[in-house]
Amino acid sequence: MSNSLFRTKKIANILAEGSDDPHASGGLKRVLTVRDLTFFGIAAILGAGSFSSLGYAVFHGGPGVVVLFVITGIACAFTALCYSEFASRIPVAGSAYTYAYASFGELFAWVIGWALIMEYSIGNIYVAYSWSDYFTSFIDKLGQGLHINLHIPEYFSTSYMEAKHAIERGSANADEIAAWNNAPVVGGLRMILDIPALVINFLITYLVFRGIKESRNFSNVMVVLKIAVVALIIIVGGYLVFSNGLTANWLPQNDEGTRSFMPNGFGGVMLAVSSVFFAYIGFDAVSTAAQETKNPKRNMPIGILGSLAICTVLYLLFAHVMTGVANYKTFLGTDSKDAIAPVYVAIEHMGSPNASGVIQPDYPWLNRAIVVAILGGYASVILVMLMGQSRVFYSMSKDGLLPKVFSSVHPKFRTPAKNNMMFMVFVSLFAAFVPARVVGEMTSIGTLFAFILVCIGILVMRKKMPNVPRGFKTPLVPIVPVLGIITCLFMMVFLPMDTWIRLLVWMLIGLDIYLVYGAKHSHLGDGTDADGRSGMNVARYTGIGLSVLLIIVGFLHQNTVGYDADRTLLYISLIFALVHAVIYGMKLAKK
Repeated sequence: MSNSLFRTKKIANILAEGSDDPHASGGLKRVLTVRDLTFFGIAAILGAGSFSSLGYAVFHGGPGVVVLFVITGIACAFTALCYSEFASRIPVAGSAYTYAYASFGELFAWVIGWALIMEYSIGNIYVAYSWSDYFTSFIDKLGQGLHINLHIPEYFSTSYMEAKHAIERGSANADEIAAWNNAPVVGGLRMILDIPALVINFLITYLVFRGIKESRNFSNVMVVLKIAVVALIIIVGGYLVFSNGLTANWLPQNDEGTRSFMPNGFGGVMLAVSSVFFAYIGFDAVSTAAQETKNPKRNMPIGILGSLAICTVLYLLFAHVMTGVANYKTFLGTDSKDAIAPVYVAIEHMGSPNASGVIQPDYPWLNRAIVVAILGGYASVILVMLMGQSRVFYSMSKDGLLPKVFSSVHPKFRTPAKNNMMFMVFVSLFAAFVPARVVGEMTSIGTLFAFILVCIGILVMRKKMPNVPRGFKTPLVPIVPVLGIITCLFMMVFLPMDTWIRLLVWMLIGLDIYLVYGAKHSHLGDGTDADGRSGMNVARYTGIGLSVLLIIVGFLHQNTVGYDADRTLLYISLIFALVHAVIYGMKLAKK
């Protein structure tokens, strides 16, 4: 039926909407070159993993974490090839959401668009947390160097939920205890907020609001600075590893006393899959800028594949040097900030031991300069992710699945300004309360889910529309897309069960929004009431299926952590699933 939830959007119509005519394309400027796209990709890829989540990965995987970087790089290469074909065939804003609309139809497009929102917005929060940790550490060190009191109180540099959960579970470190005990109490609520994370989010949102040229120029400068920092760490750190005889760190002792490249085994390496994979989501962000790119059919594939290749090589060298300058266990010490700001730990170990065996940095001035550069590099990561999330919502709004306010373009700056402002509020609220580990893993599972659908989309498009012109052709189809699907599924299996619970809850919330608003206001629905659209029962059965799966995963998670542990997530999953199953079941019975 013409108004089916599985109705696809014609590529000709998509291309017309994204034409070079500023009125047809919604007012977005085509100003990005292949260099800009490559730099955007590097801006998002290089930093989120190397400067933040790598600490968790190194602690669990040891020196063997480089193997995980190889596995993840290969998996992303399969997906990047699929992204490149889509980006050259459908060079408009929206990334995988738009590709799904042309391949699978409206319902699947909504699902993948909702997953992308989780990827960008939640991932942005994680990077903001890490920026805050580097910033507070830098302020403390600067104060010590100047012999003045420069210190941001712990309760204004800590996530509320991070501190609360740590206190309740008895695993709080000194900063979290100080934050909880010293925080002012207003109306019975302890005022614990990560203010630096909120401030950097506000500042970068304003830059994105001002325009694509301003964002591009800032990003390009930060990328050059960031690559210089990583290269400097690789060179200086590698020299110190060999000159100070630290190569034994690459074969550390495990808990059994034996030396191994993978001290916690291959399972320990794969335990860090979410942390490492989180580093690679930047090439996906490149595809969201297609509607603002010159000659996108040529430039998009080069930007996507080029940024991925450059960053994979840098990551391998970077991780190898980090696990050489310090023992892998150093990267998750008593202070949780060490886990989320691993480079600061590494550069503090770039020196020689004194008579007491304490390492004294050989280049203290260089250490401070590196941290300043890292702060700028993080800002570029946040910028690209903010751009990505606003462009996805822009596309969904243009199709009628979300209110028009999300596709409103500023008359002067020609950016989805209101969209940017709304996301700033959303991200800021999450950044103030949600623990860092949770948001990092949610980003990874949302990205993997989107990647799988893009790979499947290539298979569908090749069969349904084999003659559509393309600027880039994914090689070895169906082998490459199938390998992309398999590797992404493989990595999803190793994610914690509580992450799966959060994904299912997020997807059910998204399905609710679509069935209540999107299906009714969709432009492809031709004004048909949501209940009258073909495929509505399939959507409701999908909701029931997700509810049942949520219950199963809830019990699996509880079985993993032990039934005498905190059962909050189990209760949430049961209540949430049962309510949705009943509502969707009643709708089906009424139908």
